[in-house]
Amino acid sequence: MYNILANAMNPYSVKPLPSDIQASLADKFRKLRKAQGYSQEEMAKRSGVSLGSLKRFENTGLISLESLLKLSHLLDRLEDFKVVFAADEDMKRIEKLFKS
Repeated sequence: MYNILANAMNPYSVKPLPSDIQASLADKFRKLRKAQGYSQEEMAKRSGVSLGSLKRFENTGLISLESLLKLSHLLDRLEDFKVVFAADEDMKRIEKLFKS
């Protein structure tokens, strides 16, 4: 999902913008919440995140990191964050394996 207005200002960018990622995360979250059978009210109550914050997240993609982690924990998706900012594999080391 790409932010059409933002990309219109930078038509040469093929990478998603932060707003694109926000919208995508909100959409994926909403679908996962519904698939697991949680209403917004129940999700807010069980996670400790305010209902207003949860609704704002689903509508705009805006949420604090702490609240996002709490919601992710309730959906049993906290492990997904372990790969954020993970160090890249050393490609030169891997390339050496194929040169011999």
